[in-house]
Amino acid sequence: MASSAPSKSHWRFSTVPGFFYQSEPSTDASTFDYASSNFGLIPRPYPTDTTLPDSDTKTPWERFAHHIRTLNDTADENTCYKVLFLGRHGEGYHNVAEREYGTLEWDRHYSLLPGTATESWIDARLTETGKSQARTAHNTWAQQIKDGIPTPESFYVSPLNRCLETAYITFSGLGVKGTEPFRPLVKELLRETIGQHTCDSRSPKSAIEAEYPTYIIEPGFTETDELYDPVLRESDSARDKRFRDLLQDVFTNDRMVFLSLTAHSGAITSLLNVLGHRRFELETGGVIPVLVRGERVGGELPEMRVEPWFPVPN
Repeated sequence: MASSAPSKSHWRFSTVPGFFYQSEPSTDASTFDYASSNFGLIPRPYPTDTTLPDSDTKTPWERFAHHIRTLNDTADENTCYKVLFLGRHGEGYHNVAEREYGTLEWDRHYSLLPGTATESWIDARLTETGKSQARTAHNTWAQQIKDGIPTPESFYVSPLNRCLETAYITFSGLGVKGTEPFRPLVKELLRETIGQHTCDSRSPKSAIEAEYPTYIIEPGFTETDELYDPVLRESDSARDKRFRDLLQDVFTNDRMVFLSLTAHSGAITSLLNVLGHRRFELETGGVIPVLVRGERVGGELPEMRVEPWFPVPN
């Protein structure tokens, strides 16, 4: 996995509210439907509407995109704005098993097994329901593109198969730059909580390359999964630190404004936490957009308090 040299500055992140329903405390995550709600875009005027020619004929997405680009054009050199479309993978076989056995028994026993006689949980794959959820995301993007949504300029994806396939079904064939063929960047740090659960171990690099030959795998990505440990599992605070490191990498090296990240429930929980967003649990296949303000500040990155990884429970 690629590592970067210590920097004399770092990024500080915050979520900008007032643009998406998901960031509003009044929105109930358990009933919210991104597919029927324009990904959650709040219909509203923007102060930049007056600088957009024929703004009264533009769609809400077109006016939103103009506003975000204007924010970046007028921001100081140490401030930038990005819109992150965070997508959770569709249902996997491990999700079905957890529902069947219950979370307590899943975490205690079944998640440590390779699977059953009929299905494998190692680097778990999508069920037919999961594939259908990814197709829903594809169709939602296709409709929103007709309505002028700013499409992702960069695509990132977890190395776990359920995300690799979800991203492929979601974005292939949309007819926008970067999707024909679909060429996302596979990022090791974008994976689910690491350790213990066999569904969270990844396939070898060569297997990923063989199944997804158009995908770009980041430099330093190892052939075998050197992060997975069958005995120790990553704590929530360690996972938060990992995703803060990921965001430091993305904001430092990616100048694009609209980004897609296809990941996992735990991954998105940590991303939202690091971004200062309210907790918002996604169903499998769900998508949440977040408007992020990044401020580059001097000095070394402050230390995060990280709890130790814990062993397999008895």
